Amino acid sequence: MVTGEVRQDTALETELRRLAGSVPDPELPVLTLAELGVLRAVHVSGPGRVEVELTPTYTGCPAIEAMSADIERILHESGGMAEVTVRTVLAPAWSTDDISAEGRRKLAAFGIAPPRTTREVGSSAVGSAVAEPIPLSLAIRCPHCGSIDTELLSRFSSTACKALRRCVSCREPFDHFKEL
Repeated sequence: MVTGEVRQDTALETELRRLAGSVPDPELPVLTLAELGVLRAVHVSGPGRVEVELTPTYTGCPAIEAMSADIERILHESGGMAEVTVRTVLAPAWSTDDISAEGRRKLAAFGIAPPRTTREVGSSAVGSAVAEPIPLSLAIRCPHCGSIDTELLSRFSSTACKALRRCVSCREPFDHFKEL
């Protein structure tokens, strides 16, 4: 392959990844698949052919079928791909640390307490990795009023990856995206 073809495939893969990543999550439509962190890779495998790798939020997640169908549709319609293959990859496993900063912001704005993270989020002035502070309590911040005085109502909510909580201060119920 010549250098020009490599650049062309890279540019095409970047555009196809943008398109696939823009698909809303079927269970949390406030987030895209890229923001949720389940879109792992996009590879052009030949003229008009693309392979996409998705990692479900948990093994057996029923939303993976809808995600795959939505990715296939957008890559056929907007990406001009004749053949789209979406593969489920289980390793490395998805983690709530894979949710982007924008995804976390959107969850909170939507009224869902985002999961806490321990992933490295940047670099210090001396170049070593810096992790988010790890909370010393198990308190979950209310996405409505910001209070940490919240209580667990149910370990499961509308989906298995969320718990139902209530704020003691403002009395509003809210979902908490559980850390995995």
